[in-house]
Formats: sequence, C-alpha cells, structure tokens
Amino acid sequence: MSIYAAPLRDMLFTMKEVGGLDAICAQPGCQETTPDLVEAILQEAANYATGVLDPLNRPGDVQGARWHNGEVTPADGFRDAWASFCENGWIGMPASTEWGGQGLPTLVSTAVLEMWKSSNLAFSLCQMLTLGAVEAIAHHGSDALKRRFLEPMVAGRWTGTMNLTEPQAGSDLAALRTRAMPEGDHYRVTGNKIFITWGEHDMVENIVHLVLARLPDAPPGVKGISLFLCPKFLVNDDGSLGERNDLACTSIEHKLGIHASPTASMSFGDRGGAIGYLVGEPHEGLACMFTMMNHARLNVGLEGVGVSERAYQHARAYALERVQGKPALAGSTTIAGHPDVRRMLMDMKARTEAMRALAYFCAGQMDRAAGHPDAQERAEAQALVGLLIPVVKGWCTDSAQDITSDGVQVHGGMGYVEETGAAQYLRDARITTIYEGTTGIQASDLIGRKLARDGGRTMKALLHRIDADARRLLDTQDTALSKIGHALHAALHTLNDSVDWLLGNSAERPERCAAGAVPFLRLAGTVIGGWLSARLAEAAVAQLAAGSGDAVFLAAKVATARHYATHVLVQAPMLRDIVVAGADSTLALADEQL
Repeated sequence: MSIYAAPLRDMLFTMKEVGGLDAICAQPGCQETTPDLVEAILQEAANYATGVLDPLNRPGDVQGARWHNGEVTPADGFRDAWASFCENGWIGMPASTEWGGQGLPTLVSTAVLEMWKSSNLAFSLCQMLTLGAVEAIAHHGSDALKRRFLEPMVAGRWTGTMNLTEPQAGSDLAALRTRAMPEGDHYRVTGNKIFITWGEHDMVENIVHLVLARLPDAPPGVKGISLFLCPKFLVNDDGSLGERNDLACTSIEHKLGIHASPTASMSFGDRGGAIGYLVGEPHEGLACMFTMMNHARLNVGLEGVGVSERAYQHARAYALERVQGKPALAGSTTIAGHPDVRRMLMDMKARTEAMRALAYFCAGQMDRAAGHPDAQERAEAQALVGLLIPVVKGWCTDSAQDITSDGVQVHGGMGYVEETGAAQYLRDARITTIYEGTTGIQASDLIGRKLARDGGRTMKALLHRIDADARRLLDTQDTALSKIGHALHAALHTLNDSVDWLLGNSAERPERCAAGAVPFLRLAGTVIGGWLSARLAEAAVAQLAAGSGDAVFLAAKVATARHYATHVLVQAPMLRDIVVAGADSTLALADEQL
C-alpha cells in the first residue's frame, strides 16, 4: 500500500483562498512568515511525515505502548522519532519565541499539524497535549513557573499532560474529588485521574502534569476547582531534576484505537501527597483550562480531517490497484472504474476537503483575532472563532466516522482484515468524537453558549456572508458554479430556519432544543463546509479562466465542490426537519420503556 502523501496543493490552495494566508502574513509580527516560507515549511513537514511518522503508524498500532510496574515503554521507533522531531524544531513551531518556539501563525501550524495527525495520530497526541500545557502555563503560571518549565517543554525535553477526568466523574467536572492541601510554597495533591493521554512514557526526561483539584476551602461544583502543576520529577532551582514526585501510572488502557498512545490511569499522593504548584488563582482552574480549549478543540477537529485524508489516500491507492470484475467506466481497469466505488471515493474526497476548509478558515480567524490591527476586526473574528470551534470539533470528527468507514468498504472484505491497514483509521477515528468534549457536549455548547447567549448575532452575521456568496454564484455564467450556488442557497435556508427555531424555543423548551442539538451541529457543519467548498470552486474557476495554476488540480476542485453540493448539501433539509420536529419522538419514552 502507498505511503502517506501530504495533499500539499490542496492545503496551500485552501490556506490562501479561505484561510486568508496572504493577509495573515501581512499582519504585524507575521511579516517574516512569507507565503514562500510557508510553502517550504509545508514541504519539509510533508517529507518528515512521509519518511518518519507514517512508517511507524502501522507497527505502532500492532505493538502498542507497554506498561510494566508503573513504567511505560512506547512502541519501537517512537523514542527516536520524538528525538528527531524535537531536534528539527517541529514541536515548538506554534509556541512563543519567548520560550524558544517559532511563533508561527495558527493557520500555518494547523496545516503542519494536520500532517502529523494524518500520518501518525498516536504520535501527534504527545505534542498536542504538551503544547496545550505550555499555553496554560504561559497564560496563567507565575513567572517562576514559566522560567522553570516552559523552555524545556517547548524544546520537547519535557512533555505535558492534562489531568481532568476521574473514575466517578467522567465529563462531569463538578464531581471531581482530587484534593490539594497547602504546604509552604507548594501544595500536596492526592487523588486519582483516568484517561491521561501520554501520562507516562520514557521518551523524555520529565513529564509535567496539569491537575485539576480542590482546595480545602473550595466551594462545591465547578466553581471550586483549581489547577496545579505536578512534575514527574521535581525541578531544582538550577533547572536540574531532583527526586521523583509522589505520583505514579497505575495502568494504561486497552483501547479500540490509537494503541501507540498510552492512555494512563494516574495516582497522586500514595506516599503523602504529590508536590504541586498552583497555576492561576484559587478556584479558577476551569478558566485556566479554557484558555487553551479553543486550540485543543480545533486540533481534535483537525484529527478528524487528518485521519479522513489518510483513509481516503489508502482507499484510493487500493482502488487504483485492485482488479476485480469489469469496470463500467471507460478507461478504467481496476475497481476505481466501478461507479459505486467511485461514489465512495468522491464522497470521501469532497467531505474531507470541506472539513479541511472549515478547520483552516477557523485557524485563520484565530490569527485575525490575535493580530489584526483593527480592534473591531479582532472582536468579530474572536466571536466567529467561538461559534465555529464546536462545529470544527464536532462535525469534523463526526464526519470522520463515515469517511473512515467508507475507506474500509472500498477495500471490501480485505478492509475488514487488519493487515491491509484500512481498519486502523476507522478505529483511531472513533475516539475523536469523545475526548475534548463529546459531540453532544459540543452541540450543547453551540446552541447554548454560542447561539442563544448572543441572541444569534454572530451566527446571523455568518449566514449573511454565506447568503451574499450564494447569490453571487447564482448569477454567474459558469454552469458548475451556478448549480453549486443553487444548492448552497437552498441549504442555507434550512440552517436559517433551524437557527430561528432554536432561538425561539431555547428559553421555554430547552430540552426540545437539546434533543436536536447534534443534528443542528451536523447541519451547521454541512452548510458552512458547503459554503467554503463553493468559495474554493469559485477561486478555481477564476484561476482556470486566467490560465494560472495547475489546470488538472483546479478542475478537480470544481468537480469535488459539485459533488459536495449534490450529495452532501442536499441532506440539509432532512437535518432541519429533525431539529425543528424531531424532539417529540426523541423524548417520548419513559426510562422504563427504553
């Protein structure tokens, strides 16, 4: 089977046409990040992903991480790969230059991160968690904590984790029981955490755990949670490592997928209490964690994009090699010439490219929110980011379930055989709809905090933008764009209907709105993804007319957008009907009738 091949042309095209790459490169502080430099970075990242990470993906899945007496050994090759990954500066690419990072725009790092997630999702999680911890410490840690911990974490000599979940709590953080007792200039942390990604391993000198816990005077519920930094090894004043802290990995999970990423159960304080340092203010632990939540959820949504891309590549390569039956399409000699196989491949391609466009559009808005010279532009971009994040996380990972499943189907019976590798992408993708907030949690956030709280203003402004683009496409002389515009305009009306219904019922009938929250999230992703696909098609048509760019690639972009419009956007009315009229059956049965 072919090795990973980064879709560089589509990445760069999408970064420029919907991510706003040129404008972001012109923002203050980003002028050195030229489009030519971005292209060179992406090419080098593609080389690394292809040559180092992808070859470890399948062996890492087969071997998995191994636990023995509290120690975790990663799959063969991962330790050396991490060392070279850090030596080449990949880990600190999006981190601040103040702590040794490269400070590149979010849009650029997002495209590179997609390659890590696509070529080796299990490996990429270690960087993702480390950078999340770096962001939390950088925003909320004391100067002493920043000086002591950030530079070695950004360099990759130390890695980071997030310790939120407990056995009895799950996603209900109000039920956390881990305690932190003050002791001089630090605290003693006791409790148990589960589902800690890369919570223990031997690839680095030290692991920095960020732990949610309660102080003795903590109020009940989520308002009583504080954040503490608990290193695996204590750090001396000169930066050298001291004694082992009172924390241990008691086991790692045996999971459906991402086998090479150790998911640890952690015990703090078996010998009196792990030494921890307060990050941020007392009882403000969730606020500290939410500092990094937008980036974390964008990155998990990006996992849906990356795994879908790799599943598509895998299925496409197989379909172009496998000879079976008599193809119906002229010129084809393999199963790629069977119309139903072609349908699945086009679905996978069109949906993945729409997901990529959404993720890159959101990343570009993050850069605008952080660095645009105009304060009003920054505020509007930040509001749009807040609206889009649950859609990126929820819709991209939800879509990945179908896309990776189609990847198995393209292989037929061979897809159900582990040796072909198609099943791994399906298994790996399954976790993405669960961690960093399930799809249901993302949907509740979307209709509650993001839609109802501002009276739908941000969503309505976005719908206005989409409507203007759809109307312009309707009036174009290009037949393909006109058809896409008609499909987009019709789908937009269904999203607008759903928004109006949710806004009109959120106060009086919140349970009915909640019953349709996930279908609404899917509808929002479907329409916004269709809008961005249409924008890409319009840009492709313009370049074809000007005789610039790769004509084969540009024509494929138009055809892919047409397929999305005629196969995916047409599902919007069904989703609208579920949102506005589906609650009755969803809520009809009593507990004993389920």
